[in-house]
Amino acid sequence: MIVLAHEPSGPDGVLVRVEVDLRRGIPAVDLVGLAEGAVREARERVRAAVRNAGFEFPLDRVLVSLVPADLPKEGSSYDLPIALGILGAAGILPDPGKPFLALGELGLDGEVRPVRGVLAAVAKGLAAGLEDFLVPGANLPEALALRRGRIHGIDSLGEAGDILARLRAGEGPPAPQPLPFRSGDPLAEGDLAEIRGLERGRRALEIAAAGGHHLLLFGPPGSGKTMLARRIASILPDLSDEDAVAVTKLHSIAGLLAPGQGLLYRPPFRAPHHSASLEGLVGGGPSLRPGEASLAHRGILFLDEAPEFRRDALQALREPLEEGSILLSRAARAVRLPAAFQLVLAANPCACGRLGMEGRTCHCAPQEVQRYWRKLGGPFLDRIDLRVPLRPVPARELLGPGGESSGDVRSRVGAAIERQESRFRSCAFKRNAQMPPGAIDRYCRLDAGAAAGLEAAVERLALSSRASHSILRTARSIADLAGGELIGEEAIFEAVQHRRYGEGDFYWEDARFEA
Repeated sequence: MIVLAHEPSGPDGVLVRVEVDLRRGIPAVDLVGLAEGAVREARERVRAAVRNAGFEFPLDRVLVSLVPADLPKEGSSYDLPIALGILGAAGILPDPGKPFLALGELGLDGEVRPVRGVLAAVAKGLAAGLEDFLVPGANLPEALALRRGRIHGIDSLGEAGDILARLRAGEGPPAPQPLPFRSGDPLAEGDLAEIRGLERGRRALEIAAAGGHHLLLFGPPGSGKTMLARRIASILPDLSDEDAVAVTKLHSIAGLLAPGQGLLYRPPFRAPHHSASLEGLVGGGPSLRPGEASLAHRGILFLDEAPEFRRDALQALREPLEEGSILLSRAARAVRLPAAFQLVLAANPCACGRLGMEGRTCHCAPQEVQRYWRKLGGPFLDRIDLRVPLRPVPARELLGPGGESSGDVRSRVGAAIERQESRFRSCAFKRNAQMPPGAIDRYCRLDAGAAAGLEAAVERLALSSRASHSILRTARSIADLAGGELIGEEAIFEAVQHRRYGEGDFYWEDARFEA
């Protein structure tokens, strides 16, 4: 019997072959193949589960080898394949005659419990030519999401034996039914209609969502930074089928899918605490699990109180901001994880938080303000296209009517994204924020007034080439929201206003005069 398991390491994981040998000797189970603690403990769980499920555990010396032997293995998903391998080697369960993949944690009573990484395991198995998969019943919707292969959902070890008998007889499971489309709640983080005032911030949010631009919101406490940032998820359209599979695989490997969960069609919104470690933010660990940056793939990574994050953790985000992926290198191997996320930062304007507050005095010297922002670092901040100052909303606006709803804004954002996908259909990138410098001349055509305005802004603000390209990409998104192909003067000026803080002579303390 050829039984395969799956090690959820990296974005796709690795298939692991479970080999079993029975020989004379004192009855015991030996497990080899760099098995970590939870896998080593499978020996006792499997022995109890086999007996309580009504099978006879072989009274031989059992050797279980997990191949490849040099790959560290962890987790409880090896319980079921180890049990099936032992019962198959002892002749207690029939050999289906072809390789199959099995996943599941065993209870002492023989119950099969859900595990992480099922979607990635099925995808990896299908790529390797496997046809049959035995997965926990609670993971069945996740496994069926790819709509390929013969997926058998089981709730007990006894059911697994029945399925192997049917496979031996040439019987398969019923054809899987198409899963209902469940996009999730786009207003899980709130509706823009709940926000009063903050028109400049709302506009920047729409531009960022339309073009995939990174965004920084800064202002004193109570100015609405966090409330506004969290609502960017509500104006993003649903993911495509391809992106939904990629996102769900990462969340499955991380063990974040709820039992019975199918594909995730809403863009993920991840908001780690500022105490997050480097490994927690970018990924790592013995099995190289995805971190927050990868879990935000095709969605939003929101860092509240950004200057309070560890400097090394923030600087580690520079690679995914440029490449859309993270390379995790360890002594034995290296894994590249997808991390094409949209970064949203929120920060106070200074260390004391009073800069820009009416009726309050900021006690920070200009040098202290610059030192505070230096925690982010110039190269990191240079990759943020939109930098928006906010101030507390006046009471008269708080009592006024709400703003435009997220649904209305999402319609405009979706239309702008469709224009970009049509424009870039023959390119390796899809969004304006991803445009390389070589493509800007082709796709960011300016009228005469826009060209003159950009030249004046570059000279006045002493903008770098990176900053100039950032303004052009942002202006392209503004034009897409307006439905225009040619970038006009107003789009350039608006893009400059959203970029100018932190450039040239415009330091962060200038925000006390503007909001």
